[in-house]
Amino acid sequence: MTYVAALCRVPTRPDEPGWAAGSVRDVNAQESLRPLMELPGVSEAVTSARAAIDEVHEHPANRRGWPTTAAEASVRAARASAAVAGGAAEIPEGGEVSDPLLAGSLRIAEAVGPLLPTWQRAPLQALARLHVLAAADLVAEHEQERLGRPRASDEVSTRLDLLSRLVVETGGKSQGVVPGPVQAAVVHGELLALAPFGEVDGVVARAASRLSVIGSGLDPKGLVVPEVAHFRRQDEYVAAAEGFASGEPERVGEWIVHCCKALESGAREARSIADAVQA
Repeated sequence: MTYVAALCRVPTRPDEPGWAAGSVRDVNAQESLRPLMELPGVSEAVTSARAAIDEVHEHPANRRGWPTTAAEASVRAARASAAVAGGAAEIPEGGEVSDPLLAGSLRIAEAVGPLLPTWQRAPLQALARLHVLAAADLVAEHEQERLGRPRASDEVSTRLDLLSRLVVETGGKSQGVVPGPVQAAVVHGELLALAPFGEVDGVVARAASRLSVIGSGLDPKGLVVPEVAHFRRQDEYVAAAEGFASGEPERVGEWIVHCCKALESGAREARSIADAVQA
């Protein structure tokens, strides 16, 4: 059981008391996740991330020209996410992409905007679509039917149902009990730990986190690029994610702080994009 599942008092494994296949107990997500804000360093990190993102939204290039800067941010996010997964980081001259990880990440980049309403209303449908887009070139033709389908496991099903519940109940409330940076970190960490699809789970997790950052109202224009920070500090990223998966409260807090710092770095990346557009 992860720390988040424990907070919500939801059994997620058959060997846990009260576990029932396919069921998720009534969860008040706002109240259940409140303790995450009390972990060491989390509140301060959330405040810093919010301030950095708010500041970059005030950049002159982002006031009216934000569709241009957001498009560039989306492409940079896709390239960095693919590179973290072991794919190519650069788009070849001429634009023809042969690397399957990069191609999948770029498909996701194009789909984030249209997928946002689905993510906010039915996160599991959005996750399925993300996997279809990310893994289309990695799965043999005779296995295409398994695209978008999580592994057949009661634990996977239960934990995804819980995660979906949390996203829906805390969506659009970045100033509330569960701030946007915390929601995004929880989504990101849970999907990395669970690896529900068995391939490209990291690409899907980072895309879902991006949807959370946008959908929570934290970065509604999609300007920041935390994926670049994950790429540049991959060892730290992997260690922090493993800490979250351990379920130990202190290490869960460290993961959330890490994600907040990546958002700050992503805001600096967004400023560099805006500066280039304005120049």
